[in-house]
Amino acid sequence: MRIGIVAPPWLPVPPPGYGGIESVVDTLAVALQAAGHEVVLAASGDSTCPVERLPGFPTADPTSVGSTLEELRHVALAYPQLAGVDVIHDNTLAGPLYRNRPARLPVAATVHGPFVPAMLDVYRAMSGEVSLVAISRSQAATAHGVLISRVIHHAIQYADVPVGTGRGGYACFLGRMDPAKGVLEAIRVARRAGIPLRIAAKMRDHSEHDYFAEVIRPMLGADVEYIGELGTAEKYDLLGGAVALVNPLQWDEPFGMVMIEALAAGTPVVATPRGSAPEIVDDGATGFLRSGEQALADALQHAAELDRRACRLAAEERFGPERMAAEHLELYREMLART
Repeated sequence: MRIGIVAPPWLPVPPPGYGGIESVVDTLAVALQAAGHEVVLAASGDSTCPVERLPGFPTADPTSVGSTLEELRHVALAYPQLAGVDVIHDNTLAGPLYRNRPARLPVAATVHGPFVPAMLDVYRAMSGEVSLVAISRSQAATAHGVLISRVIHHAIQYADVPVGTGRGGYACFLGRMDPAKGVLEAIRVARRAGIPLRIAAKMRDHSEHDYFAEVIRPMLGADVEYIGELGTAEKYDLLGGAVALVNPLQWDEPFGMVMIEALAAGTPVVATPRGSAPEIVDDGATGFLRSGEQALADALQHAAELDRRACRLAAEERFGPERMAAEHLELYREMLART
């Protein structure tokens, strides 16, 4: 097959730091190519993913994240250049609604965000015309009135991830500087457990800076350190040295990439049982799922007892790129058969 993949326009593929969707797009594109297929990627001009990339796209501008105009321009540049592919896999919101795409060209679209009411209205308009992919069963369960073609979990290129020893003497938090991610709760949990915490978080938006200044900075101390946003190598060094990833989510996250990144590094996950967490963490084997700060703290104290090899094995067997590529290829073949 010749497969066209459309990435969002705001970050390069792969991203130099924080960027979940772009990391997933990179992993999928490389895995599809490794499986013997031709992959054509529509992404920002500074992308380095080692597949064929379409020309004419501007350099990524992270300050424009969420800009409707930027996404529309990106889609309008992408679709005419993808006329010769067999199937398009779109990771934008606007792309599946683009009406000037070649006739009868099948399109799949991955829904990366939550099905909030406004989004449901948009995706209902695509149902039956575009094959929609959910990223967790938890997310799919909220797609009221929207036809979901597949639930396909994300994956990670685990072969590039070193397995850590967990002997750094600390727990870690990794994500965005946002209340929904549970940064404050992670601090409280680690302090209750008596384990130092290192926080690595994206902090670019005004709201993220404000939250850090008003809520998180006053909580820092000798036992709680904010170390900034990390690159890929530094991220896995942090995870590999941690006794556990503390992920006390305060919302139903559709899929938590940071959890499978931790597992790939051999690091157990201590999380709240919300969103996709129960689909990723095997309670008592690769981490603990608990509600409430004291229960999470108690679990964190026992995280070092878990087998780090089991964590890595879960990443390899359940969240590997070969599995994700195979499940997408099955969907693409089904779409082509219908066409």
